[in-house]
Amino acid sequence: MLARCRSAALQGLEALTVTVEVDLGPGLPALQMVGLAGTSVQEARERVRSALRHSGFRVPLGRVVVNLAPADLRKEGPGFDLPVALGLLTASGQLPPAALEGVWSSGELSLDGELRPVRGVLAVALRARAEGARALLVPQVNAAEAGLVEGLAIWGVGDLAAAVRQLRKPGATTVVGDPGAAPGGPPAGTADLADVHGQPHGRRALEIAAAGGHHLLLVGPPGSGKTMLARRLAGLLPPLNREQALELTRIHSVAGLLGPGTGLVAERPFRAPHHSCSGAALIGGGSIPRPGELVLAHHGVLFLDELTEFRSGVLDLLRQPLEEGEIWIHRSRQRSRFPCAITLVGASNPCGCGWYGDPERDCRCSEGERRRYWGRLSGPLLDRIDLQVVMRRPQPSALAAPYRQPQSSGAAPEATAAVAARVAAAHRCMARRNPGGVSNARLPGGALHQVLGLEPQALVLWERALRQRRLTARAGERLLRVARTISDLEQQPGVSAAAVAEALTYRSFDGLAES
Repeated sequence: MLARCRSAALQGLEALTVTVEVDLGPGLPALQMVGLAGTSVQEARERVRSALRHSGFRVPLGRVVVNLAPADLRKEGPGFDLPVALGLLTASGQLPPAALEGVWSSGELSLDGELRPVRGVLAVALRARAEGARALLVPQVNAAEAGLVEGLAIWGVGDLAAAVRQLRKPGATTVVGDPGAAPGGPPAGTADLADVHGQPHGRRALEIAAAGGHHLLLVGPPGSGKTMLARRLAGLLPPLNREQALELTRIHSVAGLLGPGTGLVAERPFRAPHHSCSGAALIGGGSIPRPGELVLAHHGVLFLDELTEFRSGVLDLLRQPLEEGEIWIHRSRQRSRFPCAITLVGASNPCGCGWYGDPERDCRCSEGERRRYWGRLSGPLLDRIDLQVVMRRPQPSALAAPYRQPQSSGAAPEATAAVAARVAAAHRCMARRNPGGVSNARLPGGALHQVLGLEPQALVLWERALRQRRLTARAGERLLRVARTISDLEQQPGVSAAAVAEALTYRSFDGLAES
């Protein structure tokens, strides 16, 4: 007897339809799987046999052929365990064929029949709805994730026996797709900008980065507050809308990072990989491409601490994604697109010993050593970083401020909420003015000319800066983008000379790198 059921295979962030065909015929007992099945899929043979036996079902005697169609699509992962088991039960007459009509399934089986969670269930649910499925059968712990898809019945079950009962009486435990919790702001306990004392230039650069989506480089000696500032950037960004939250949830689902019972990911991500990470770990890869740290930081912050300690080849992989906000990973049989609209924050010491430019500590590095140290960062990569800030160690009086009595202290540093309000106002301004509502950092060049509103004196100052600082065309354009963001923070319709002059102060690294 021949039985068919539907499931899906992951390709990048997409789920592609897979028809699981099970044929039970005469012959010696054997189970053969065809259809370009990977190792983890081939191992389903033993898991399914054991799960059937321990769940009280009869293991079919005879020759079983399982075909995963289409045959030229590579299948990986244990998510095909459940559809294969259901197909076997139907082919052996233990489950009526009508029970599987319009029902998709995905889940890993343990040897005793328990259903374990699988990754990518949200993508599978989206594909099932697009194909007109009436229900999706998944492990219980994946039900909240799949329930984010509206218009599709989600059946979350704990084991194979419960799955069969659900199919025989589908009205008993039907869970209708739940839109999930609305995305909100930063969670309680998020690091607050009020904890940063001193560093007004760095704080202002952080605000501009959050408002315009600009990439940021912080250069300073140990203890100057680079990491402290970087970890507070995500809290300044506006809350995710539902579309962004769903996209982020899909990425984390495919990467296998959603915890048991997790639904919508409503917080902007902050990813901080170690400088020893490989190129595949940073941008993604593998025989079946999976997202890397760059993609996991989508709609959030990617923080590269000790930037100059990363391998040059790894850092140069960021050039195109930073420019385009997406990355394509090509393999011989497929290509996968991953979105990566991030805000990059890099932090580094000014030299190998860390004390170059410090007024109180002597640098032990020679000029050649400093050049080699910064030679690890390519010029094209630095060109793509809009804000480059040299930080100094905060003054002792600033560090002592939180320990003084309230009546003797000066003005307290602004909290995250106050700065985030200005950032949100700037975002609303961009949404009204910029085509597509994109941020200034991602605005196409032609559209930038239309919305810039550069005043005559500002144009003169910008041209002078191009000549004197020998800026590239890309660096010059990014200087204007930063000036536009500064004007948006001030709620100014045009870009003044003062905005261009302030934007120039965030290119202070240029001189340091050349020295």
